[in-house]
Parts: sequence; C-alpha cells; structure tokens
Amino acid sequence: MGTDFLGRDIFSRVLAASPIDAQIAFTIVGVSAAVGILLGSVAGYFGGRIDESIMRVTDMFLAFPTLVLAVAVAVALGPGVAHLIEANLVVWWPVYARMARAGALSLRESQFVEAARAAGLSQIRIIRKHIIPNNVSPILIYATLDIGNAILYTSVLSYLGLGAQPPQAEWGRLVFDGQVYLTRAWWVPLMPGLVILLVALAFCLVGDALRDALDPRYRR
Repeated sequence: MGTDFLGRDIFSRVLAASPIDAQIAFTIVGVSAAVGILLGSVAGYFGGRIDESIMRVTDMFLAFPTLVLAVAVAVALGPGVAHLIEANLVVWWPVYARMARAGALSLRESQFVEAARAAGLSQIRIIRKHIIPNNVSPILIYATLDIGNAILYTSVLSYLGLGAQPPQAEWGRLVFDGQVYLTRAWWVPLMPGLVILLVALAFCLVGDALRDALDPRYRR
C-alpha cells in the first residue's frame, strides 16, 4: 500500500485503525438499537399520548437527511472520536424506534401478552419479559446490516476532519491524508477506501446470512 508523507507504512496504519473503526461502528449501532428498542416498545405497547409524543420526536429527527444532520452535530461538538460517536447517536436511534414500535403494536394484542395481563404482571414487566425479547430478532438482523452503514458514515465524517485526529489512525482520515497523492500514487488513497468498502460489504453479507438463518421463510 506504500507509505504516507511521513514514511509510515499505510498497511500497518490500516490495521491499527481497524479496532477504532469497529469500536465506533458497534457503539453507534449497539446504543442506538438499545435506545430505539426501548422507546419503540414503550410507544407501541402503551399507545395514546405516550406513543404520540415519542413518535413525533422520532419523526422530527427522521425529517432531516441523516448524514447532513450528523455533520451538523459533529461540527457543533468539535472533532474527536467521542464527539463523532455522539453525533451519530443523535441521528441513528429513530429508525430502530420505528421498527420496535411496529413490532410492539402487533405483539401487544397477542395471546401470550393477554395471558400475562390476566396473570397480573405489571406493564413494565410485560414489556421487559414479552414485548422486547420477541421484538429483537428482526431488529438484530437489521442492526448487523447497519454496522456497514455506520462504518461508511463514520469514514465520511472522519474524511471531513470530524473524527480521529493525527497521529491516531482512522480509515476515513487515511483516505483524506492520501488524496494529495491521487495523481502520482493513486493506490495510497484507494487502498484505505477499498478496505472501507469491503468491510461494509462483509457486514451486509453477515446480515443476509443471519436473516436466512433466523427467518423461516428463507430456510428452504
């Protein structure tokens, strides 16, 4: 892959950046999924004003383009890995809340939930024991696919200088640092970009395989 302007091996820096990018992507998707599942399950189960309030806040975030809003929040917070994660968390959870709400709306009328109510279980316990566990599988599949998107978004923000700062290695930053060599040594910016593409594609394939394994319609 060559070396950068300081003589550092780019391949080694790509490997060194892998844990950072993975940590960022998994944190964004994991925390967003947890928050979205909780809010969506509560909204779908209780309905009424609670559902209306949570969904209007969700719609407010979904009304803005995700990447544009993430860039705006990241600029306001300033550069850095922690701020990059926070900026993405602000815009990432609404999709999971929508998915969890849709599942909770169908689950709250199911027979086992009615039986739990008849047995005297509290509403909080019904959500924790019956709604959320039965709502996780499809969201887990989507979350696996979404890790690739998180890596792409993180790389874009890092390319804009809003992520990891030198000398810390990060894939998007490596593409930015290598673009000055584009006409003389095109492989310098291309290789980190290719790694980003391949990793995002790999998580998409993992998500497809997970869907095939968990969804009875695809098992044949």
